[in-house]
Amino acid sequence: METDEIASKLVAWCNAGDFEKPYQQLYSDKIVSIENDGKAEGAYVEGFEGIKKKGEWWQENFEVHSSKASDPVVADNWFSVKFTMDTTHKPSGQRSKTSEIAVYEVQDGKIVKEQFFYNEKG
Repeated sequence: METDEIASKLVAWCNAGDFEKPYQQLYSDKIVSIENDGKAEGAYVEGFEGIKKKGEWWQENFEVHSSKASDPVVADNWFSVKFTMDTTHKPSGQRSKTSEIAVYEVQDGKIVKEQFFYNEKG
């Protein structure tokens, strides 16, 4: 698959609420996932096991009321997507609306790297 096709599928599945299908069909086994600069605990993970643990942590800590992915912007083997989310942090009960930019790298028809950029709360 070409980068633009991968980007379009990822956005379509995310907007349909299917966050598992991209991992199953678009991601490399050697995926690297980074939150902001990757320095906080759990902010840098590798492989499907790391992605799985990250997803479990997210589900344990956040209730998602709504989520929207923008149209992708594609440049060679890279693409970016803006995500907007309305979530509640389960431990605190605090509800917030946030946005982030996700940047993806594609090699050999698979996503090999994703990095998310957003303002840290705290």
